[in-house]
Amino acid sequence: MSTTTRIAAGVLAGALGVTALTACGGDGGSTGGSDEGGRTSKTVTLVTHDSFNASPEVLKKFTQRTGYTVKVLKSGDAGEAVNKAVLTKGAPQGDVFFGVDNTLLSRALDNGLFQPYEAKGLDRVPEAVRLDKGEHRVTPVDTGDICVNYDKKFFADRKLAPPKTFDDLAKPAYKDLLVVENPERSSPGLGFLLGTAAEYGDGGWPDYWKKLKANGVKVVDSWEIAYNQEFSGSAGGRKAKGDRPLVVSYASSPPVEVLYAEPQPKEAPTGVSTGTCFQQIEFAGLLDGAKNPQGGKALIDFLISKDFQEDVPLQMFVNPVAKDAELPELFTRHGAKADDPHALDPKKIADNRDQWIQTWSSLVLR
Repeated sequence: MSTTTRIAAGVLAGALGVTALTACGGDGGSTGGSDEGGRTSKTVTLVTHDSFNASPEVLKKFTQRTGYTVKVLKSGDAGEAVNKAVLTKGAPQGDVFFGVDNTLLSRALDNGLFQPYEAKGLDRVPEAVRLDKGEHRVTPVDTGDICVNYDKKFFADRKLAPPKTFDDLAKPAYKDLLVVENPERSSPGLGFLLGTAAEYGDGGWPDYWKKLKANGVKVVDSWEIAYNQEFSGSAGGRKAKGDRPLVVSYASSPPVEVLYAEPQPKEAPTGVSTGTCFQQIEFAGLLDGAKNPQGGKALIDFLISKDFQEDVPLQMFVNPVAKDAELPELFTRHGAKADDPHALDPKKIADNRDQWIQTWSSLVLR
């Protein structure tokens, strides 16, 4: 998770701008790139979305091993971050981009954002998620399922069963309850749109969205707004007096509501409608024109290292891709697992994404 992932302190906190994540340590073995004055640079810049997060202890290990300090440049939601990277291609704002997912991958690759690099340790990553394995322009880092989440208390109080499937969401019982993200701006929103395309096919998904619109679906620009302001089941949403008990988020969102609650409840206050899930894979790539390519390569290696991969679940609330990474108990206990999430071939996404978004906008926003 896209995906996006993403309710915890650093996951949700992400104000726009530059965050320097420094760590003291040895000089390591890598020499780094050079700045404009020809001096050796010991900083590597990671361009990413607002939901990126990593623990200081893990980043300190990276510095100790390589001598590099990581600087994080957050650039909005995943869709916005990719668009900004496209606008600055060839003269990027950093060395590595993290957060492009399978819904937006073709946009990044077709625009030549990345230079090839085969990461060390890639053999520990299943081939099924290596969508650019022949060229190695991107490296998979995490996976997650984009799904509708529901506020358990809302439905229990009304003795109403929460929805399980896409079909359920269009039923009168759930009128005016769902908030979704704009797929033009948000990767979870795009993932949900693609999930409906996978469920109903090229000819069926527009009619489905007409039904959702008639049933009072609300559209906002970002996951942060949808989950932390509009959704009644999240801590942020309750504080903001959100009144939508259904939201597009992630299958791994419920553990966050447990982890950051005081006191921690025995059960998560939110649940997942697993029949609405769409699989998301997030990637990192070495930006074309990076000023510190050596540091960038070292950082990509680290992103699939066991240390970083085991940090991912409780920092970004998505699943690690490395086969040797272990999941924490809180994550497995309170997160949901979609046995058969919806998926689409990347080529089909590439061929249809922009037209689907345009059609969706004309149906839902006008």
